[in-house]
Amino acid sequence: MSVVSRYFSLIKFEHTIFALPFAVISLLVASGGKPQLSTLLWVMVAMVGARSAAMAFNRLADARIDADNPRTANRHIPAGLVSRKGAALFVVLSCVVLVLAAWMLNPLCFYLSPVALLVVLAYSYMKRITPLAHLVLGLGLGIAPVGAWLAVTGTFAAFPLWLAAAVMFWVAGFDTIYGCQDADYDRKVGLQSLASKLGVEKALVLSRVFHVLSVAFMAGSFRRADSLGVVSLVGVAGMVVLLAWEQTLVRGGDLRRIDKAFFEINSWIGMMLLGVVLVDLYLV
Repeated sequence: MSVVSRYFSLIKFEHTIFALPFAVISLLVASGGKPQLSTLLWVMVAMVGARSAAMAFNRLADARIDADNPRTANRHIPAGLVSRKGAALFVVLSCVVLVLAAWMLNPLCFYLSPVALLVVLAYSYMKRITPLAHLVLGLGLGIAPVGAWLAVTGTFAAFPLWLAAAVMFWVAGFDTIYGCQDADYDRKVGLQSLASKLGVEKALVLSRVFHVLSVAFMAGSFRRADSLGVVSLVGVAGMVVLLAWEQTLVRGGDLRRIDKAFFEINSWIGMMLLGVVLVDLYLV
């Protein structure tokens, strides 16, 4: 495995697809479907920088926990594939990439870039403090559409805030499911998650509540965009179907198909919603 592939694997680069479609949706709506190519490019660079920094920092902060937990003992740092110093340097470089991209976008994005970094990096320690860490992770991804909107308009508006809330609850829902894998371990070592605090069954119920809230906010955000119509709302209906399927896969606390529920279905949701927004903006 090459050095580059080790670091890409460390941060699971392919999972950038979770939040990126929502940043692009926000950017397209803000620009009326006519974004400047440079703005689109720098928003994507900022997204990659922010997520890379967050993921590498999480792996660095949790290195000892990962080494102790049998499920995660083969992750890159405890397995020796990436050194702590190398991961720390990667975090710094990723932060620089985000700040540089924000500077290239506009002054407001640049001034708010430290706030964005604080949010996405703080998540790594939230599990030591509160079982609501899942919502903090959701907030970290949810600020992506707000940042993209600011990159285009330089002002706040209702649409990206509703979209941010939808992303936050969507992420919190699937992260609650993912956290069920470590409920016993977390409880044993004093880490907090909804599953370790309430038990797997109650955590899964809250996951469903989060997903219902996500759908409600997603529909609300699309209704607030004059450029979006019926096709986008059909996409929200598709989101309902996919989330229901995801919840069915782990019904009763059965986590054997969690990889499909967590990785595959969630990657489809963002791309599907981006697809219907593109149809609404350019074909209808």
